[in-house]
Amino acid sequence: MSIALETVLAKAGLRVTPGEFLDLVEDAARRLSPPNPNPAEYFSADQRETLTEVGLDLRPRRPDEVDSRARAVAAQAVLRDSALTVSDAAATIGVDTSRIRHRLAAGRLVGWKDRGGWRLPAWQFTGSGVLPGLETVLAALPIDQPPLVVAAFMTTPQEDLVISGEPGTPRQWLLAGGDPDRVAALAAVLGTPA
Repeated sequence: MSIALETVLAKAGLRVTPGEFLDLVEDAARRLSPPNPNPAEYFSADQRETLTEVGLDLRPRRPDEVDSRARAVAAQAVLRDSALTVSDAAATIGVDTSRIRHRLAAGRLVGWKDRGGWRLPAWQFTGSGVLPGLETVLAALPIDQPPLVVAAFMTTPQEDLVISGEPGTPRQWLLAGGDPDRVAALAAVLGTPA
């Protein structure tokens, strides 16, 4: 399995050994909900009744059901592995590391603290700079949205961002010179119930 995993990681362009990747997966799994949570325990009796009335199934996952956490664990592991350090980000955009920390503090870059240092998701960088319009988009993001949610939004095609007749991701839209205000409007409602 190690050779197969090594091949997959190399094809995906992830700079990590199979052992390091599996450690990331294990850590991400620990951070998520318990292995087999009982959804009903998260709600009051009135809330359970209302949610059940509108058709939600609040029973625990059955043993034969796929663990819904698997996709989130894999996405989190890839996000963490592909993230840049402050030094990497500084080298990418040609500034001093203190400028990266200043941009993080000012909300002009997004990142999280991990293993004693900042990690910055790769989606916000280009080969030689910062994603065009990034500051406009980050200013519109609700502050309670975790990096994985923001990364998923920025890399998932949106019907409102059409490029060459097809829905494009916010990242693709900005790289193509699209109006950052359109992405900001979509970003502003992340986490808002539909």
